[in-house]
Amino acid sequence: MSTEAAEDIAEIERQIKVKGDEIRVLKEQGTEKSDLAPHIEELLALKAKIPPTPEEEAKAKAKKEKEEKKKAQKQKQQPQKKKQQQQAELSETELRDVRLAKAQAMRDAGLEPYQYSYDPTHSAGELQSLYEGKLEGGEEDEDSMVKVAGRIMTKRGFGKLSFFTLQDESGTIQLQMEKKRLGESFKDLKAYVDSGDIIGAQGSIRRTDKGELSVYCTEWTMLTKSTLPLPDKYHGLTDISKRYRSRHLDLIVNPSVRDTFIKRAQITSSLRRQLDDLNFLEIETPVLHAVSGGAEAKPFETHHNSMDMDLTLRIATELHLKRLIIGGFPRVYELGRIFRNEGISTRHNPEFTSVEIYQAYADYEDMMDLTEQLVCGMAKSIGDTLELPYGEHTISLERPWKRITMHDAVREYIPDFDFESLDPSDPNSVIEARNAAKNAGVPKVDELPTVGDILNACFEELCEPNLIQPTFIIDYPVEVSPLAKPHRSKPGLVERFELFATGRELANSFSELTDPVDQRVRFEAQAEKKAAGDEEACDVDEEFLVALEQGMPPTGGLGIGIDRLVMLLTNAPSIRDVIAFPLLKGDAS
Repeated sequence: MSTEAAEDIAEIERQIKVKGDEIRVLKEQGTEKSDLAPHIEELLALKAKIPPTPEEEAKAKAKKEKEEKKKAQKQKQQPQKKKQQQQAELSETELRDVRLAKAQAMRDAGLEPYQYSYDPTHSAGELQSLYEGKLEGGEEDEDSMVKVAGRIMTKRGFGKLSFFTLQDESGTIQLQMEKKRLGESFKDLKAYVDSGDIIGAQGSIRRTDKGELSVYCTEWTMLTKSTLPLPDKYHGLTDISKRYRSRHLDLIVNPSVRDTFIKRAQITSSLRRQLDDLNFLEIETPVLHAVSGGAEAKPFETHHNSMDMDLTLRIATELHLKRLIIGGFPRVYELGRIFRNEGISTRHNPEFTSVEIYQAYADYEDMMDLTEQLVCGMAKSIGDTLELPYGEHTISLERPWKRITMHDAVREYIPDFDFESLDPSDPNSVIEARNAAKNAGVPKVDELPTVGDILNACFEELCEPNLIQPTFIIDYPVEVSPLAKPHRSKPGLVERFELFATGRELANSFSELTDPVDQRVRFEAQAEKKAAGDEEACDVDEEFLVALEQGMPPTGGLGIGIDRLVMLLTNAPSIRDVIAFPLLKGDAS
């Protein structure tokens, strides 16, 4: 730079300083922005006269190139974004047509959109575990070569680079797809693959610059082309009824739902293992019954055409399992489906799962110990603690559990009346019991014929909802327990317990009735109730009575509702959350 030029620049810099000082004074004096504008324009004009330094020129050039590159990339992505926006605006029927067209295009190109098999080497969960704490951002395990398969949950495209989230039964892993690695198949990837498709992918393991573990793909294979889109991640499957009705979608988009059914399987497996280890034998009994029995419930009715027989679906497995005890099997059980034609609620489904267990030479005390053992074992099969969250409560399964008679439980809520002191044979006792129940707010007691029935109604209304921690309610009235042995020391009661927790019944058990004469009397009393219009009363099962005449050893019996137990162990608020396909009303749509 010449001396003259340097002097010119020095003069301009002096003028810039003077003008800058002038502007600062004007600002301190509170000059309006509109009045300042000419002075600022003059200052900028002076600064523009100074040529940039080489460093400033390089910086300005780099900034310009970056802006031009960004602009070009944005223009390139606009058609893709426009295409995605257009697809998002399509109806489900139109989207299905688009996807079917892609499947046909694949066939036309010699590619099969519905493969027969694929052999993955790892699951997503295995890879996440294997590489936990390994590989820095941007680092690749070049010696690795893995194959994974699963459903594409999300996809993001950036020109010659795409990232997919692949989900399998164990979790998710990212797929990194680059044109330079995939070659011509990258074009097919962009043309044919949508979220919801099931694909296989092979490649090395790499951690992206942002730290995401990825399969750095060298090849991919369409395994199943999905013709329907997945629901929107945030809004598409929030309707509770739709979740139950479309359980397959619920399982795809809600990992917690899959986890519940995995735990359910682990729970039932644990139950079977425990019983097998205790030398119980699982034997299947009929689902179709000629005579409904084993519980008080309204059955589903059907008809066998070729035999011209009216039949019912079983409401319990009890009577057939007891006949096995009579036949010489000392320990038997059955884990299976039960059908009761009753209402639907958060704790009732007409088709449900129970286990019934019978042990010769045992009584209901033994069954209480067995119940604690089995439930704790099932809890430990899915976790390492017996302290379980359930809603707003923490449930402790630590043994032993509380045991209280039904009389004592009701006395806690009606302390000024003692049901136990009443004489069940005295008609005045029924009147007194009804009055006490009405005063306590128990509904519909006028239609109940006995003290035992009224006591049971008081328990169900006042006590049952408040039994949050595991509690055995023992010694029930004989009127509500037609298959239980009379209590050995308490007239009018039977040796029976029910297990309650979170305000729900989980299990039911008896010292089983082995006297055939007493059993016939109780069956006939049930038949009279049924003839009078009680749809839940059971019939007289003559085949069972004949078997009982042959002699049944002292026996303890136990039934556990598996669905409700799974609700407790998985913190599920509704029975529908733990039944894969609960019964629902027909969908009007």
